[in-house]
Amino acid sequence: MTSSVCTTHALGPSSPLHEDYQRFLQLGQRRAPHNLQVNERGYRSGTINTDALGLRYSHLAGQRFCAAEADAARRVNLLVGGSTALGIGASCDEHTVASQLSLLTGEVWLSLAGCGLNASQELLLFLTHQHRFDDVGHVVLLSGVNTLAHEALGEVLAGPHDPRYAKAHRAYLNSFNEGMPATGPAVRESLWQRLGHALAPRRDQPVPDWPLSAPTQRLARAADCIGRTLRQWDRLLADSHTTLTFILQPLLPWCRDHLPAGERAMLAARSQQPANFERLLEGTFASHLQMDFFQRIKSQAQPVPCYDMNSMLSSALAFDAELFVDRLHMNDLGYHALAQVITAKLGLTQDQHGQRKAPPIKLV
Repeated sequence: MTSSVCTTHALGPSSPLHEDYQRFLQLGQRRAPHNLQVNERGYRSGTINTDALGLRYSHLAGQRFCAAEADAARRVNLLVGGSTALGIGASCDEHTVASQLSLLTGEVWLSLAGCGLNASQELLLFLTHQHRFDDVGHVVLLSGVNTLAHEALGEVLAGPHDPRYAKAHRAYLNSFNEGMPATGPAVRESLWQRLGHALAPRRDQPVPDWPLSAPTQRLARAADCIGRTLRQWDRLLADSHTTLTFILQPLLPWCRDHLPAGERAMLAARSQQPANFERLLEGTFASHLQMDFFQRIKSQAQPVPCYDMNSMLSSALAFDAELFVDRLHMNDLGYHALAQVITAKLGLTQDQHGQRKAPPIKLV
């Protein structure tokens, strides 16, 4: 039996913390934030608009709807997930999956989605706002890829305390933008600054390699996390009349064997400078790995119904067109296709809304 000796230090008000505590707290700065960060609240633009909670508006019959302004007595449906469910890449709020589901079903679908959320955070987001909804018809989780990325991110954060990684850690943790390029006002340099940069020797800062485990290990852990969380969802909703469905979101390398010209050019450009989010998915793009990933989710999640959009998307009439703006996000046509496939697969189309003339979907 061993015992440890603890030395007590009497610290006055101005005395520094013991160096062990200082190092402990310094390393702790790399942890993921515990407070759930969703999206910018009350954001207004011609493309995307969010409510007082940071959740995106959806539209139906000329009206817009959101969780912050929800009528608790009205039946609603929820689309839960990350930036794909949020509709990053859509030209406006009317062309997100939630809005298109509203159009196709004639019922209100609310967006309960935030950039960068993994499976556990999606459930936490619902728990945070569950009191706002008295009558929820359907909950569809369009999700999966963020949880896989978070498995890699956890490895990076738990790796050696190397200063080379600090900037990449902060960039990803502070943005949760899943690879979207940063924007901001251009700063015009003076003549002397431009001359100085032109004459100075070029020093390329190499991007450090992230020490990631084998793709199969990350995929297995992510699948188990998603499966456990889906069982938690199932227990949470067990006493209600709500139906729960998980749909593995589409990822460009997972759902296409042949790329349209525009998507091929986009990938070629992005390969020159991969975003942090894409680097977290390194080694996971093979189709056989994706199929094993989904089957593991499905087996772990029973009895929750699970579907793979990467195999179902080919049933959309627009499948051969350019649908993706990057590996993860889609354009208006892509989000329309997702909503049509979801509606057809889950049998959500209502006869009384047949006059809306949605394009037919052939399921395989």
